[in-house]
Amino acid sequence: MPITQDSAVTLAYKITDARSGKPLDAGTTAYLHGGYDNLFPKVEAALAGLEVGQSIDLELAARDAFGERDEALVRTIPRSEFPPGVKVGGQLQGAGPNGPMAYNVVKIKGPEVHLDGNHPLAGHDLRFAATVKAVRAATEEEITHRHVHGAHGHHH
Repeated sequence: MPITQDSAVTLAYKITDARSGKPLDAGTTAYLHGGYDNLFPKVEAALAGLEVGQSIDLELAARDAFGERDEALVRTIPRSEFPPGVKVGGQLQGAGPNGPMAYNVVKIKGPEVHLDGNHPLAGHDLRFAATVKAVRAATEEEITHRHVHGAHGHHH
């Protein structure tokens, strides 16, 4: 069965830095094909029509992956406002330019805590390689919820 609109697709994927080749992420994921914003649009376009066992390997500019870095999303707060128990690498919810968002704790230095609302891979050109592991018709519930349920998908 080829990947078409409203297909539930399972991929084995590997993401590397396009310049250095450094591995950044790998695993298995499931997504709903057809413009549901579950996958980078250029990757989804490259997967259209493929079947189980077929692969893609493409380079994505930062703008086509996690976006360019936005320095407006970098904040420094007083340590006195910082909740206890959260460490570097943790996340905090805070007000962003378009409503609530998650900020990564990147540094705690003296009386300051440095937060970054950018995705950790924002600003990076990436290589995305994937092999199609499974393709099936999505259920009505998955289409309504705009994501795949079950193994490697969303769990309610």
